[in-house]
Amino acid sequence: METVNRLASRNPVVIFSYSTCCMSYTVKRLFSELGVNADVHELDEDPKGREMERALAKLMDGSSPVPAVFIGGRIIGSTDRVMALHLRGDLVQLLREAGALWL
Repeated sequence: METVNRLASRNPVVIFSYSTCCMSYTVKRLFSELGVNADVHELDEDPKGREMERALAKLMDGSSPVPAVFIGGRIIGSTDRVMALHLRGDLVQLLREAGALWL
């Protein structure tokens, strides 16, 4: 849990992902298209990936731990939560407040 919290607080947007996951790709692509330079951690390529995945599973209340998106050091959730925020028009404001977007 300590590693996840430390990494999540280093950048305004942090994504824990699998390099081969289509949902992870979708979330990373969304942030990229919004102009956000997210800090991405590919769990399947990290030696501590399994440990971080277990910590994320606890934070995500039993839902799939990947992708896990943090904005402003706070867990937002997975693809469904990020997309819901985006469709409601709330994601951009959240990104601005975290310092991830300037416009």
